[in-house]
Amino acid sequence: MTKRFATAVLCLALGACGFHLRGTADVPFDSVYVPGASGGVALDLKRNIQAGTRAKVVDDPKKADAIVQFTQETREKVILSLSGTGRVREYRLLYRVGFRVHDGKGGEYVPATTIQLSRDITFNDSDVLAKESEEQLLIRDMQTDMVQQIMRRLASAQRPKVAAQ
Repeated sequence: MTKRFATAVLCLALGACGFHLRGTADVPFDSVYVPGASGGVALDLKRNIQAGTRAKVVDDPKKADAIVQFTQETREKVILSLSGTGRVREYRLLYRVGFRVHDGKGGEYVPATTIQLSRDITFNDSDVLAKESEEQLLIRDMQTDMVQQIMRRLASAQRPKVAAQ
């Protein structure tokens, strides 16, 4: 009886807090062209669009309602602090992606936008391999966060207005 009561209370608490599964994003286009299937943010974005929206990813920009155009994708590693002996103690990892989404006819779903993410990482000369592994995990995490932010921008995009002729 106690386990049932605890389960019921947990379900009520979870429902009351507003928790719900992410579900699919509602995007204002039926088909989209995403260039660059070789890897990076473009490949992850394609996968997220296919799995999380009703839009179809096409291989020809002429057949797409929307075209994603990446203007930049850069990664930087900046020294944040040094020890008293001049050795690096902390780095900041920066990941910047610039993009726009247009219809190929002059209309903009998402105007030129740049998103920047950063993560701080401590460094220790005695743990070089572990820190390199941690850095790679943080870079992958930033790429996943970047794709989620782009997906939110796509979900909030509006269909371009058709110009009167």
